[in-house]
Amino acid sequence: MIATKGRMIRLFTALPIPFDVAETLARRQTGLPGARWRPFEALHVTLAFYGAVDERRADDLVAELGRAATGGPFEIALAGVGTFGDTHRSQTLWAGVEPNERLAVLAGRCRAAAERAGIVMEKRVYRPHVTLAYLKPHADPDRVAAWMAGHNLLHSPPIRIDRFGLWSSVLSDSGSHYNLEQEFPL
Repeated sequence: MIATKGRMIRLFTALPIPFDVAETLARRQTGLPGARWRPFEALHVTLAFYGAVDERRADDLVAELGRAATGGPFEIALAGVGTFGDTHRSQTLWAGVEPNERLAVLAGRCRAAAERAGIVMEKRVYRPHVTLAYLKPHADPDRVAAWMAGHNLLHSPPIRIDRFGLWSSVLSDSGSHYNLEQEFPL
């Protein structure tokens, strides 16, 4: 049960990043003016973003996600870096995830769980990644490109995935703060 006290709560499902991998990513989070680096505890691979959800639907989502947690453990690996943004400016700097069928299936199950719980989600192509930084509008595109060129060979050892979590997100002036609401073993 997720206690929302009558308010809407922003929810998403994600895979945790192990300490050693997060530590390696954190060491790369330097040398780029205009980057708001994500804190260590915010490094994760999002499976599905649900947005603002009321308490009843949140409880329904928890039940449906329990049904989605099947298939057993699997492995992923991080590979490369890149950016998301509009055609004029990058806004998000990320570490990529190698293509992985099991990961894609799990993300699809998380989306289907939302649909069964009555949650309407944005239609987006799933692109698994770990957000490393949000870029301020004045970030120099040439510096961003140079940072990416210096880190494009990023490759993690295999990461064993044996669970995923439902997280809540609270926005503040200093960024998003996350709270693990429920874990689902695979």
